[in-house]
Amino acid sequence: MTNFAIARRNMVESQLRTNKLTSPALIEAFSAVPREAFVPKPYRGLAYIDEDLAIGDGRYLMEPVVLARLLQEAQIAMDDMVLDIGCATGYSTAIIARLAASVLGLDENPDFVEEANRLLTDQGADNAAAVDGVMVEGYPQQGPYDVIVLNGTVEAVPPALLAQLNDGGRLLAVIRDTVPGASPEAGIGHATILTKTDGVVSHRVLFDAATPPLPGFAREPGFAF
Repeated sequence: MTNFAIARRNMVESQLRTNKLTSPALIEAFSAVPREAFVPKPYRGLAYIDEDLAIGDGRYLMEPVVLARLLQEAQIAMDDMVLDIGCATGYSTAIIARLAASVLGLDENPDFVEEANRLLTDQGADNAAAVDGVMVEGYPQQGPYDVIVLNGTVEAVPPALLAQLNDGGRLLAVIRDTVPGASPEAGIGHATILTKTDGVVSHRVLFDAATPPLPGFAREPGFAF
């Protein structure tokens, strides 16, 4: 039987700390949140592997190292409001809840949303909730946000999401180079931070990342970056 506490500690020490995770708050969050609770029971023994973890419906929990480094670059503060897009069963939302004033998870799969809310309640994350909605549209009803996180690779970031950022807000995503005629998995993914300052959005590539695609974010005319 897997000792999940030991596996979680090994993930933090062997995967995260050795891959440039230095934030004490994030180290504490990843040490505290039980990743195994957010995956289907048959796969719980794989909960702490160093890669993206399939959870059904073609969806994945993002590789811990990529998620951790994105959140570290976001520099989430205790008074920040965060939108976590593609939250699935809520693991990333539970991590963010330990860093921010409030976090809203958004997903298009109502079963994931129901499970995410149950698990967030189990974790005592009373500053977090998940809602069902079109991921590419964001959730302007609760915006604007200080931080927006996309849980998966996208071809482009829609202007509608950038419009939901506060001034000084940050959006974190893995953006994939598109290859005409190729599958959505083709091309190189670049972990990227987009920052809004005085209404102008700038972007900076952080590192390369091979992360599964987040559905619905194909490049279309008018999409940014």
